[in-house]
Amino acid sequence: MTPSIPTGSLSWWAAREVAAALPPLRTVRATLSAATGLALAEEVLAVTDLPAFRASAMDGWAFCGDPPWTIAPEGSALLPGTAAAITTGGATPEGTDGVLRVEDGQIVPDRGVLLPRGPRPAAGADVREAGSECRAGDVLVRSGTAATPAVVGLLAAAGHDTVLAVVRPVVDLLVLGDELLNAGPARGGLVRDALGTMLPPWLGYLGAEAPPARRVEDTAGALVEALAACTADLLVTTGSTGAGRRDHLHAALVSVGAELVVDGVDVRPGHPMLMARLPDGRRLVGLPGNPLAAVCGLVTLVAPAVRALAGLGPAPRRTMLLATEVTGHPRQARLVPVDDTGALPHIGPAMLRGLAAASAIAVIPPGGAVAGSEVEVLALP
Repeated sequence: MTPSIPTGSLSWWAAREVAAALPPLRTVRATLSAATGLALAEEVLAVTDLPAFRASAMDGWAFCGDPPWTIAPEGSALLPGTAAAITTGGATPEGTDGVLRVEDGQIVPDRGVLLPRGPRPAAGADVREAGSECRAGDVLVRSGTAATPAVVGLLAAAGHDTVLAVVRPVVDLLVLGDELLNAGPARGGLVRDALGTMLPPWLGYLGAEAPPARRVEDTAGALVEALAACTADLLVTTGSTGAGRRDHLHAALVSVGAELVVDGVDVRPGHPMLMARLPDGRRLVGLPGNPLAAVCGLVTLVAPAVRALAGLGPAPRRTMLLATEVTGHPRQARLVPVDDTGALPHIGPAMLRGLAAASAIAVIPPGGAVAGSEVEVLALP
């Protein structure tokens, strides 16, 4: 079966939209701890008011009426002229007008009364009214929200023990190229594999579960066999996306009955990246073999695909003002590692030195961008 090849390469922005259009994976009912980092697959409502009762916001004394106050028996309602010791978060006794902070009050031993060190606090001072944060039934978080530590803390406070969440995508990484070494410096015409070391933790940063990379022998048969053995939600390959005699990815995709949905992107570096739909509906992203070009493919196609599979929407758009002019390609977008001063040196397709010093990757439109231009930037781990 010959794959359906898109007519020409896509713009960088169009390719990102294709990758972001994937449906989310299956959902699972998970404890709040297990759901941390996942996308919520349901709208979550408050089970109880927050606070659930009228409570003190400070350590001190709950008081009723004007001073001096006598100390009321523990557990009793307050009458005018009485007060009771209270701790932060404790339920205020019936009759409480406000709370006198511990540092603002003093017990007069010989009189056995409580006096403020300054003016009497106003009614309601340092009291958290029941339901002041939310009422039972209020929407706390929307479906598709990332379950950050703060979110799961809120859900716990509001009475939840479990939530429905989208499972974390599993991504298999296949590193192609017989010219790669697994250890030591380059030697004998062989180079060190940087992508097999760099990409799995980068995939983890994106929210995926990424087992260690697997090396694949540089033959068409080995690649077809490796593709058939992958069971992950998303497959990522490095290298072999070109048209050289040792570039077997396109032929392997034909062999397994895949359909190309992206075959080249109008961006430098990383132009020969691709995305294919496997017969069972899963996606494969082919990244170029040059390290920086592969990273450009990762942020272009893999990052939005992982977010989509995880049930998250597109990453929030970030921009920066360029401090200096950045040259661009006449007809294609350019992805450039930058810091606060602008584009960095050592940013050729095979280089990682500039990327290692960068704070972000800037998206430079065709034709380049002058100093002071606002450009989109992509976050780095």
